[in-house]
Amino acid sequence: MALGKYTRVDNRRSASSYCSTVTIVVFVALCLVGVWMMTSSSVVPVQNVDVPQENKSEVKEQVIENNNEVKEQVNENVDEVKEQEKNDSSTSQFEDNPGDLPEDATKGDTNDMPSKSEIDSNSQENQEQKQDENVELKTREKESSAEETKSKDNESNQETDSSKTDGGDNDSGGQGVSEEGSGEKKSDTDEAEKKTDPEEGSADTKSGEKVDGEIEEKVNQNDSDGSGDNSDEKKDENQTKDQTPSEVFPSGAQSDLLSETTTQNGAFSTQAAESKNEKESQSSSKQQTGYSWKQCNVTAGPDYIPCLDNLQAIKKLHSTKHYEHRERHCPENPPTCLVALPKGYRKPIEWPTSREKIWYYNVPHTKLAEVKGHQNWVKVTGEYLTFPGGGTQFKHGALHYIDFIQESVPDVAWGKRSRVVLDVGCGVASFGGYLFDRDVIAMSLAPKDEHEAQVQFALERGIPALSAVMGTTRLPFPSRVFDIVHCARCRVPWHIEGGKLLLELNRLLRPGGFFVWSATPVYQKIPVDVAIWKAMSELIKSLCWELISINKDTVNGVGVATYRKPMSNDCYEKRSQNDPPMCADSDDSNAAWYVPLQTCMHKIPIDSTERGSQWPEEWPSRLVKTPYWLLSSQVGVYGKSAPEDFASDNEHWKRVVTKSYLSGIGIDWSTVRNVMDMRAIYGGFAAALKDLNVWVMNVVSVDAPDTLPIIYERGLFGIYHDWCESFSTYPRSYDLLHADHLFSKIKKRCNLVALVAEVDRILRPGGKLIVRDNVETINEVESMVRAMQWEVRLTYSKDNEGLLCIQKSMWRPSEAETVSYAIA
Repeated sequence: MALGKYTRVDNRRSASSYCSTVTIVVFVALCLVGVWMMTSSSVVPVQNVDVPQENKSEVKEQVIENNNEVKEQVNENVDEVKEQEKNDSSTSQFEDNPGDLPEDATKGDTNDMPSKSEIDSNSQENQEQKQDENVELKTREKESSAEETKSKDNESNQETDSSKTDGGDNDSGGQGVSEEGSGEKKSDTDEAEKKTDPEEGSADTKSGEKVDGEIEEKVNQNDSDGSGDNSDEKKDENQTKDQTPSEVFPSGAQSDLLSETTTQNGAFSTQAAESKNEKESQSSSKQQTGYSWKQCNVTAGPDYIPCLDNLQAIKKLHSTKHYEHRERHCPENPPTCLVALPKGYRKPIEWPTSREKIWYYNVPHTKLAEVKGHQNWVKVTGEYLTFPGGGTQFKHGALHYIDFIQESVPDVAWGKRSRVVLDVGCGVASFGGYLFDRDVIAMSLAPKDEHEAQVQFALERGIPALSAVMGTTRLPFPSRVFDIVHCARCRVPWHIEGGKLLLELNRLLRPGGFFVWSATPVYQKIPVDVAIWKAMSELIKSLCWELISINKDTVNGVGVATYRKPMSNDCYEKRSQNDPPMCADSDDSNAAWYVPLQTCMHKIPIDSTERGSQWPEEWPSRLVKTPYWLLSSQVGVYGKSAPEDFASDNEHWKRVVTKSYLSGIGIDWSTVRNVMDMRAIYGGFAAALKDLNVWVMNVVSVDAPDTLPIIYERGLFGIYHDWCESFSTYPRSYDLLHADHLFSKIKKRCNLVALVAEVDRILRPGGKLIVRDNVETINEVESMVRAMQWEVRLTYSKDNEGLLCIQKSMWRPSEAETVSYAIA
C-alpha cells in the first residue's frame, strides 16, 4: 500500500511536467492573441500587454522554484510581445485611444480571451496568471499616481526610463497624447470633462494639453473635481454640451474666411521650409516655459500709457506750441512689463449703474472733482466717484441738452439719420454716455492733460473714449465718416493758423453732416468772444459750411450754433478766393497714420458710386445694408466680389457669435460693456453684438486692407492702429478683447511678448480675451498668459486652427522692471 502511495507521487511529478508544457503552450497562445488584438481595432490598452521589468521581479518571487524554467520561457515570450508592441504602438494610438476606457473595463477583455474549457483544465495556471495580473495592476496604480503627481510639476514632455509605464516610453505627439507623456492615465476630472461634449471623440482635456478636435473647459471648474458644485458651473457645462465643433468653427463661410490668412505656397512644401519651421517651433516651445513677467516701474504708475508717457522723448521736443507733448511718442522698444493695479482696485461696477457712479479706488483722482464739481462733472461721494450727468455746457443734465439740439435742428434725427458722432474735448464723456439713450454712439476724445484722468473716468463708466489731441497730425480716422462733430467748450482754437484744426474736422465730417458748436463765442458779448466769433464766421463761410441754427438753451444758459457741410462742390467753385485752397488730387484724404495736418480742403465726391456722394441708410438698416459704393467688380478681402464678401463676413460672425460666443465659451455677457475687436475687417463681429448692452471699438491694422470706412458706413466706429505700438488708452479700459488671427500676423514683424503685455495693460482684471489663430500661435499666447496666472477658460483646435478663451487675474509680479524712458 505504501509503495502504491509513492508510485502516485511519481506519477504526479510526471503529470506536473506535462502540465508545465501545457502552461507554456497556453501562455504563448494568450500572448499571440494579445498581439493580434493590439494590431486590430481592439480597445485593449497598451499598458495591459506590456509587463514592466520590476513587476516581473515581484511575480517571480511568488512562483515555486521548480517552475523557473517555465518562467524564463514566459519572459522570452513577453519580451517578444513588448518588441512587437513598440512597433505597433503608434498605429494603435491613433486608431483607438485606450485612454477613453478605465483600466478595470479593459482588464476584463484580457481575461475573457481563453475558452471556457481551457480555463477549467488549467485552473492552477490561470490562478497564477490572475495573481500575476493583480500584482501588475497594483504596481501600475502606484506608478500611475506617482506619474500624475510628477506631471503636475512638469508640463513638458519627458522621456522616462523602463521602470515606468508604457505611456512614459511613448514620446509621440499625436492626438490624445498629453504633454506630460501620461495621456493614458485619466483622472476623474478628465472623464467628467469628456462627458460635456460627446461629439469630440477621444479628446484629452487635462490642463495644458491641446490636440486637434479637443476642447479644454475651465469655466468655474476646480482642477481636482470635474463635477463642479455650483449653479454657474453646471450652466456652463450645459452650454458646452450644446456646442459642437461646427459651432466654434462654422462650415461654409468659415473656410472662405480662413483662406485670407493662408499663404499659397503650391501643392508641395520644400524641405528647407519644413526644417526651418520645425526649428522655429522647437525654439518657440523651449521659450514658452521661460516667461518671467515683471511689474513696470514708471512715473505714471497704474495709469501708464507707453506712447503718451514717453518722458524721454517729450523732453527732447523743440516746441509744445501745437500740443506736441500730448501726441503719441512711442518708444522704439515697447515695454514687456506689466502695469501695476491701483491700491484697493475692485471689480468695476456694471452698466448702466456705472454711468452714474464708479469705485473711487479704481480711478483715485480728485482734481476734476475739485475743479469741475460745481459744473456737475464728477463728485466724490464716500467710496464712489459720482457723475450727475452734467458738463460745462449742460450743468442740468446731458439728456436735456441732447434733446435741445434736435429741437433746434430736427434734421439731426438722433438714432436715425445721425448715428455716429465725434465728441471733441469730451471731458468725462457724459454727452456720449447719454447719447446711448437715443441709439447713438459717440467717439469721445480728449488729451491726457491737466484735466486729470478725464478719459479714464469715461472708460471706467462704460463710455467709449480715446486719449488723443488735435495737434500736428491727422486723427486716426478715415475721411467723411462722422455724421456729427460736437464741441462743447472743447478748448480747441479752431480759428488760428488758417483754420488748420477746423479743416481736419472738415476732412472727418460726412458731406451733409453737422458741426454742433456750443461755446462762449456763440452767446457771450465780451471782446475776446466777439473777436473769436467774427474769425470763426469768416473761416466757416470760406469752408462753405451753412449756418443752420443759433439757439439759446434757457435751462443751461448756453447757446448752440449748428452748421452743415455741403454735399456738392458748387460753393467751392464759386468762391472769390481760393482760401483755404483745395487739396491736390494726389492727396489721399483717408491717409491718417502719423500724417501731418494740411491747410487745404478735399473735394466732395460727386460720382454716385463713390463713397460720400450719398447719405447712408437710416439706422438700424445701415448695419446690414451693403454699402452702395461696394461694387461687384471689386475684390473683397476674402477673394469674393466685394458685396458677396461683405455678406459672407456678416453671416459668418452672426453664426459664430450666436452659436458659440454667446453660450458656448462660458462668458457672462451681462458683465461685459467695453469691447474691442483688435483685428476688425468689415465689422461683422461688432454687428453681431448689436442687441447686447455693449459697444465695440473696431481696430483696423495699418498694414491690413483699409476697411474702416465700411465699418463707419454700417453705423459702427473704429480706429486705425499699429499693434507694434501701444494703444492710446488707459490701463484697464476693456472688459473683452477679440483677436482674430492677429497674433500670428504681428509676430512676423513685432515682439509678440510686448503685444501680450499690451493686452494685459488694456484689459481689466476679470476681463476676457478671445483668440482665434493657428495652433502654434495659440500655444505661445496661452503659455504667456499662464505665466501671468490667467485662467484658461476654453481651448479648441481643429485642422491647425484654434480658439482660446482666457480670463485675466488680479495677479501682479513682485519683481519690478524700471522703464527708463518713462521715468521723470
